[in-house]
Amino acid sequence: MSGDFQRPDVIKKILGNYTTIAVVGISDKPDRPSYEVADYLKVNGYRIIPVNPNIKTVLGEIAYPDLNSIPEPVDIVDIFRRSEDIGPVVDEAINKGAKAVWIQLGIVNEIAAVKAAQAGLDVVMDKCIKVEHHKLYG
Repeated sequence: MSGDFQRPDVIKKILGNYTTIAVVGISDKPDRPSYEVADYLKVNGYRIIPVNPNIKTVLGEIAYPDLNSIPEPVDIVDIFRRSEDIGPVVDEAINKGAKAVWIQLGIVNEIAAVKAAQAGLDVVMDKCIKVEHHKLYG
């Protein structure tokens, strides 16, 4: 995997400058990592927009079936999906005008990451946004 998608300067830029996060693949089960991460981000001042076609609400927020259904701009698309499902999410993120794509820890799709970067998005891959935020801001 390319180290280009784990650069500390990009991580700091994303976490320090962008505030609205679409969490794709979020679960409504509190014991799931996607729920825990979204809850942490919300508590730490970020605007969370859940994206999951199988749930109506989570963490007090309306869930949307996909990025295109969100009626407001999105800064970061935080992806909790299998590697093979990342490509279409990146396409939606590009079309939505997102500023960054964050592909969560343990998930790698080089082709999708390169496509997002070539479209001008900041990209982090195979890192946990919660862990990285905690490292920077405690």
